[in-house]
Amino acid sequence: MLTQSVSAAFQRHFGHASLLVRAPGRVNLIGEHTDYNAGFVLPAAVDKEIHFAVGLNNTDTAHLIAHDLHESCEFSLTEEVKPGEVQWANYIKGVVAQLQRRGLKVPGFDCVFGGNIPIGAGMSSSAAVECGLAFALNKLLGGKFDRLELAHMGQAAEHEFAGVKSGLMDQFASLHGRAGHVIRLDCRSLDYEYFPFDTTAYHLILCNTGVKHSLASSEYNNRRLECEQGVALLQKHYPKVNTLRDATLQQLEEHRAELGDVLYRRCSYVVEENLRVEAACQHLLAGDMPAFGQEMYGSHAGLRDKYEVSCRELDVLVELAKDAPGVLGARMMGGGFGGCTINLVEVAQVENFVERMTAGYQRELNLSLETYQAIIVDGVEAIETVSAGS
Repeated sequence: MLTQSVSAAFQRHFGHASLLVRAPGRVNLIGEHTDYNAGFVLPAAVDKEIHFAVGLNNTDTAHLIAHDLHESCEFSLTEEVKPGEVQWANYIKGVVAQLQRRGLKVPGFDCVFGGNIPIGAGMSSSAAVECGLAFALNKLLGGKFDRLELAHMGQAAEHEFAGVKSGLMDQFASLHGRAGHVIRLDCRSLDYEYFPFDTTAYHLILCNTGVKHSLASSEYNNRRLECEQGVALLQKHYPKVNTLRDATLQQLEEHRAELGDVLYRRCSYVVEENLRVEAACQHLLAGDMPAFGQEMYGSHAGLRDKYEVSCRELDVLVELAKDAPGVLGARMMGGGFGGCTINLVEVAQVENFVERMTAGYQRELNLSLETYQAIIVDGVEAIETVSAGS
C-alpha cells in the first residue's frame, strides 16, 4: 500500500519521526472553462492520491525524495526559496516560498512523496503535491493557516514556480473534498456547497485518450482572451458586466452581430455552462441521475461546437459512450485537446463499459485506452504520525 511504501522509504532514508498525509487528485463533473470567467464548477476529490511522509530535521536544509521517480533534491532554507532546474521540486519549493512570504519561518525538513495519480490525465497531480506539502508543514509548524489559505498558497506556487496560470479549483477540491459529495464552488466569491453524489449505484469512469495536442496551451490562452474581448464589448452596453458570470443569454443575443460569430459562440458557451452547473446541482438534490448525465452530454457538445477545445479522440470516446449500456452521461474533462473523458456509468455495467470502450477506441482510431475508476473521497488529511524506527 502507498502509505506503507512512502513511510518505509522515509524511515530508510531519514530514520526519524514523520507525519503521514494523504492528498487527493480531483475530477470536475461539470463546469469547464468557467473558473477564469468567475463562474461555477462542480469538482470532487478522488482516490487517486499523493502520499507524503514529512518530518522536521533540526537543520536549515530541506531534503526531498520523489519516491516514484527515484530522484532526490535538496535546498537551503536560510534565504528566500527560488525555482530550480528540477521541475517536480519546484511545486514543493513554491509552497515553501508562500509560507515564507506569510511570515512563517520554515525550518529544515525531510520529505518523501509518491502517488498513483495518472500523469497527464487532468486529475491535478500538481495540486495534490502542493496541497499535501502545505498541509503537512502547516500542521508540523502549529496550524496557523486554514484550508482556503493553503489552497491559495498552492495556486500561487503553481503560478510562480511552475508558470501555470490556473484557477483555484484544483487546490480547493483537493483540500475541501468530502466523501460521497461533489462541491459547487463559486469561483467569484469562493462560497461553496456540498451536494450528495450517489456512488453506490453509479461509478465515475475516466477514459484517457493518451494524447495531448500541441495547441492545448496556446488555445487555452486564446479562449481566455476571447472571453475578455466579449466582456469588453458587452460592458459598453451593460456597465455591470464585469465577467461572463454577469452576462445573460439575452444580452448576448441582442449584440450577436456586434460580437461576431466566434465571440458569440465562446461567450454563449460559458453562460450556458454556468446554467448547466446550476441545473446539475438541482438534479442531484432530486436524485435524478439520468438528468444529471444529460447535462454532461450538453457540456461536451458546447465544448466541442461552441468553445472548440475538444479533439477527435475525445469526441470518439463520448460517441462510443453514448452507445454503451448503462451510461448516463459523458464529456471531456479539463482544458481540452486531449486528456480524459469522464463517464457516469451504472455499477452493473462498468466491466462491460470498459471492455466496449477499449475495443471501440482501438477499432476507431487504432489507439489503446487506459481507464480509471474514480471514487469520491475526503480532502487532504493526516493519516498518522510515525515515530522513529517504527
